[in-house]
Amino acid sequence: MKTGRILRSVLIALLLALVLRPDWFVPIFAPFAPDGGPVIYQRASMLSLSLSHLGIVTLASAAATIVAVALAILVTRPAGAAFRPLSRTITNMGQTFPPVAVLALAVPALGFGAGPTLVALFLYGLLPIFENAVTALTSLPRATTQAARGIGLSRLQRLLRVELPLALPVTLTGIRLSIVIGLGTATIGSTVAARTLGEVIIAGLLTNNTAYVLQGGLIVGLFAVLIYDALVQLELYLTGRMGG
Repeated sequence: MKTGRILRSVLIALLLALVLRPDWFVPIFAPFAPDGGPVIYQRASMLSLSLSHLGIVTLASAAATIVAVALAILVTRPAGAAFRPLSRTITNMGQTFPPVAVLALAVPALGFGAGPTLVALFLYGLLPIFENAVTALTSLPRATTQAARGIGLSRLQRLLRVELPLALPVTLTGIRLSIVIGLGTATIGSTVAARTLGEVIIAGLLTNNTAYVLQGGLIVGLFAVLIYDALVQLELYLTGRMGG
């Protein structure tokens, strides 16, 4: 446990340094830069790109969570059970359709910028949240749900007070997977002028500057690891509170 805290603190410190003071890493990245070329990406600040990147992922993940959980609630009610196969097919399509293709199709309608990226991340993030929410809502302890019904709770009250709280840890696992997928996938948004950390990676690929690629990739990777870890800790906390 103590080792985990130390490692977490080291990774947080490294991420903050990369974002706020990238010039500190010139000696490390210099061997990977072209001769006489720039070592640290300076066309935009790492802080502004990081905040924009996280903002896009947060908006897309929030929208995917709302839609996927609402859909899961619908198809786990008796009145909506018939729509479960169709809902699963729709959410699966979001994963099987390449994000690059979504971007290409969305640009004519939404223009360049964050819009197409939000659509791509939203579609890509639906499946893990939907599947986990359905699994959680269909595997609730029968004794608990019967007890809630026995004390006179209405369907809405049972959903809000019993079912959703009990389903939250498993649903949160799907949200965690969706967010981590989104953090990596959002980098391609820079191909359609969205402000993400992919801008650094793409600039490195276009100029044959591996230092840029490493800089952008390392920041994205650290964000993914730390956010993943934070959500795992939240899941463990919620599971512990619910006696699971």
